[in-house]
Amino acid sequence: MSDRTGIFAGDEPLTIARRWLAEAEKTEPSDPNAAALATVDVDGMPNIRIVLIKEIDDKGLIFFTNYESRKGEELLANPKAALNFHWKSLARQIRVRGTVEKAGDDISDAYYKSRPLGSRIGAWASQQSRPLASKGALLKAAAKAQARQGLTPDRPPYWGGFRITPLEIEFWAAGEFRLHDRFRWTRASAAQDWQIQRLYP
Repeated sequence: MSDRTGIFAGDEPLTIARRWLAEAEKTEPSDPNAAALATVDVDGMPNIRIVLIKEIDDKGLIFFTNYESRKGEELLANPKAALNFHWKSLARQIRVRGTVEKAGDDISDAYYKSRPLGSRIGAWASQQSRPLASKGALLKAAAKAQARQGLTPDRPPYWGGFRITPLEIEFWAAGEFRLHDRFRWTRASAAQDWQIQRLYP
């Protein structure tokens, strides 16, 4: 496509996404890897929350969570999701829709070991998304988890990564007078080639 140049140039959308994220890391004041993640429950009711995308590899976008959390349960029951980055400093967005699967144990183990000790203990202490009586109860659970797990805790079996494999990625950049630039990449499956369209803003 002749006018897909500059920030939109490239043959692989995940490569473009990595480039945009690297640029955002230089300009966003807090959590440039934060994205809104949308899922649906068993009744089709949508949910959305912010997650931190920890890696964009050649297959997709990876984040980590408690598999027994609400989002974990929803993704395991209906392994499809939508994701949206918005970087105000760059006046850009990336929208993603695709299928979801657990990341490999090696990926989850490596990321878990890279976290601060307090965060690793927190993964053992928190029954994510479930009712909590008080902050004091959470702190008590963390202290107990610390006593049980010690200084080198293993990754909890219910905690790890998910990878979103995109079937659609849209890159958006703000333009003057709302004449924005939008390019949508689509494919029917991960085995197929991407189709690219410029969209009206």
